[in-house]
Amino acid sequence: MSTILPRTSLVPRPSHARFTHGQFTFDADTRLRVSTGAEPAADLLRTLLSPATGLTLAPAADASVVLHLDSALTGLGVEGYGLTIGPNSVLLRAREVTGLLRGVQTVRQLLPVEALGTTPQGGVTWTLPCAEITDLPSRPWRGAMLDVARHFQPLSYLLRYVDLLALHKINIFHLHLTDDQGWRMPVAAYPKLTEIGGHRVQSMIGPSGDRYDGIAHGGAYTRAELARLVDHAAARGVTVMPEIEMPGHVRAALAAYPHLGNNPDRALDVWTRWGVCDTVLGVHDEVLDFCRTVLEEVMDVFPSPYIHLGGEECPLTEWERSPAARTRMRTAGLDDAAALHGWFLGQVGAFVGDNGRRAVGWSETGTRLPRDFTAMVWRDPAHAASAAARGHDVINAYHRATYFDYPQSGAADEPAGQPGSVVSLRDVHGHDPVPDGLPAEAAAHVLGSQAQLWTEYVATPDRIEYLTYPRLCALADNGWSGPTPWPDFAARLREHTARLDALQVTRHP
Repeated sequence: MSTILPRTSLVPRPSHARFTHGQFTFDADTRLRVSTGAEPAADLLRTLLSPATGLTLAPAADASVVLHLDSALTGLGVEGYGLTIGPNSVLLRAREVTGLLRGVQTVRQLLPVEALGTTPQGGVTWTLPCAEITDLPSRPWRGAMLDVARHFQPLSYLLRYVDLLALHKINIFHLHLTDDQGWRMPVAAYPKLTEIGGHRVQSMIGPSGDRYDGIAHGGAYTRAELARLVDHAAARGVTVMPEIEMPGHVRAALAAYPHLGNNPDRALDVWTRWGVCDTVLGVHDEVLDFCRTVLEEVMDVFPSPYIHLGGEECPLTEWERSPAARTRMRTAGLDDAAALHGWFLGQVGAFVGDNGRRAVGWSETGTRLPRDFTAMVWRDPAHAASAAARGHDVINAYHRATYFDYPQSGAADEPAGQPGSVVSLRDVHGHDPVPDGLPAEAAAHVLGSQAQLWTEYVATPDRIEYLTYPRLCALADNGWSGPTPWPDFAARLREHTARLDALQVTRHP
């Protein structure tokens, strides 16, 4: 690995970089030469640089900045790119347009930090250091999950959230849209999901369950807003993966449509507590039809190749007591309610698969999801190994290294977070998604890692960003670059925080 000069510290660290003396200067006469298919990268470069620099970067056949797609660059894969910066020219090349989008973010980081501003910045010379960079990711899955079910966030913030992910070459935005405390995704056939399920009368304060704020909370996205989010993310090389929880974490849905539960005559409210609610979907045919209808609309809005179906923390008590559930067990040849849980996920997962998508589920043990699911493991590092050995593709989301709702330090002045252990910056940096000793065949199933931000105790964008940054910088660095020495990362992060400040990120110090 070539040494990266302090002035040009990048997060994540590129695969290979060599910096030399000299610089290229963008000015009012700088033009772009864009090969066929590379137009989205040119559009992104203009979109990102214009507000601060005022540069138009108009097209020209003899331009000094070239964005070029070359199908012969097979070694770069889907996301890799090559960037050559000389005193008189810049060449950004990739096999796929996604690679060019990643390279645009590198150009953005290499410019003076003022280029990240959203208003005109006077008196700045827009220079790039001369360099040769060849860069591609260590792992194909580098994700970040934001829970908007517990605390709704407006579209305007989700767009900013995506912008920050793209800066760090995070490629999956996992959007947690439904839970016991709120349903945020509109479904035309079931309007009460958002009309009723999108609102709760109050929220619990703290973990004890004996205090409430008395403030109504609600919100839902329109289909047009979600489509705009998908387009905005795609233009930055980010895939939005939706999550619709089932068969547990569905209290908001059952408040809207009680007949989908195991006690159809029972009236329920949208849950105001945190934790795990014991009301779950029934297993009668109408429930499966409901799930298919919801997922059909979800897949129509979200082109993501992956659809997350939740699946975790599903109490089985209602099924054990339900005559209809016991009948389903008998007719399906199932031994118990635990087997019924796997059967249910198998039914909805098959529907997702029949529509050309991959089902993803939270895996509590590594061995209980249907075999065609991608397993998102979170409870124990050993579960990642178990799931990979079983043949699942795996996203390692171990909670002690990737749950950003936990406090970042044990300091007395650290704001309260999710009750539990501290997840420090070094914990995130040291998280290797591939468990130690995993055979190469199983290790190939580990797609990568992902950050989680559950929002029981996170109501505002400022709080989201305080908990996310700079911890997400460490996860992004590890996911793209592979494990890096702590002193190397810490040195680059010291400069990178100036970029976060220029973007007005409310970050942990």
